[in-house]
Amino acid sequence: MIVVGLSSGTSVDAIDVAAAELRLDDDGAVAMSPLGGLEVPFDPELRAAVLAALPPAATTLADVARIDTGLGRAFAAAAVRGVDELTGGRAELVASHGQTLFHWVEDGHVRGTLQLGQPAWIAEATGLPVLSDLRARDVAAGGHGAPLASVLDVLLLGERAATTGGPVAALNLGGIANVTVVGGAEPVALDTGPANALLDAAVRAAGAGDRDTGGRRALRGTVDAAALDRLLAEPYYRLPAPKSTGKELFDGGYTARVLAGHAVLDRLDDLLATLTELTAATVAGALAPHRVREVLVSGGGAANPAVVAALERRLAPAVLRPVSDAGLPGDAKEALLFALLGFLTWHGVPATVPSCTGAARPTLAGRISPGAGPLRLPRPVRPPSRLRITPPAAPGT
Repeated sequence: MIVVGLSSGTSVDAIDVAAAELRLDDDGAVAMSPLGGLEVPFDPELRAAVLAALPPAATTLADVARIDTGLGRAFAAAAVRGVDELTGGRAELVASHGQTLFHWVEDGHVRGTLQLGQPAWIAEATGLPVLSDLRARDVAAGGHGAPLASVLDVLLLGERAATTGGPVAALNLGGIANVTVVGGAEPVALDTGPANALLDAAVRAAGAGDRDTGGRRALRGTVDAAALDRLLAEPYYRLPAPKSTGKELFDGGYTARVLAGHAVLDRLDDLLATLTELTAATVAGALAPHRVREVLVSGGGAANPAVVAALERRLAPAVLRPVSDAGLPGDAKEALLFALLGFLTWHGVPATVPSCTGAARPTLAGRISPGAGPLRLPRPVRPPSRLRITPPAAPGT
């Protein structure tokens, strides 16, 4: 079946769209053939409304309703492009993560999570069934609803860990960094802390744009050891896995609060160098107990040379490689993840890993909104044991 996946991260700058053809093979593998991806920028007014509603800002139910509709229409337009441009109209399902507005964590436990982007708009625009609300069922089963990427990582990296002779990790550097470790006694996953979130917020607060493009300012700066120590004192880093976090903790004012009165706040290059080191230190600290052999990296932070250099230094002797080394396009990994989750749920296969999310049991992911016709789900199948990335089939085969 051909599935279109939609994703938007905490930067709220664009909707990532990817399509894949997926099938279940007789050897227990799910074969994924990526069909391409595209990026659809957010309308500036919608992006501003979303950012203005994020914690710790106050908002109203009227704003929530408007944002839910605005995001639904934006995701619907992106889905139409994905169906037309990436699949030639052959898509059978859309899986939309939506936009996270709030991830409710208390005392290390997730009480709820809210992603907006009304799926009815997508179903109406495409005529296809839509899988959405992908995190809530895992939360209801006692999990964190994150990192959802762990199911893809476990299926993709199991054989690689066996061949490597030791644990390997997948690292995604979005607004928040998350890792999955495969090849130990059981898979482990967690959000390690901020990746791009604090870096981007610092650039915006200084009036220097939206981000430190190419890590140029961070590379010019010098790490302030005293400021880094203060940042590393954050209690979240010492919580055991599984755990999750977001902009509810690492919001736009976090750095200024933690470093209040510190001179580094007035030296943007040094501040960015320090925040870059924070990302590398917290990722390396989370992975250190697992003695991983290699780390396959993806996400926007993987394109930041300053972040990559700091990670290579902190992670050694583990080798940092792009996730494309495993056959998966790094810039489309998140959207392809949601395509995979859509495929698994459609076939009645649990799409979470309890040891990675903390849930009491594996659960099906999301809820399905019907398309133009009635839902006709196939008979449930046996869960796959691995993920194989393959080239797309030739037309007519």
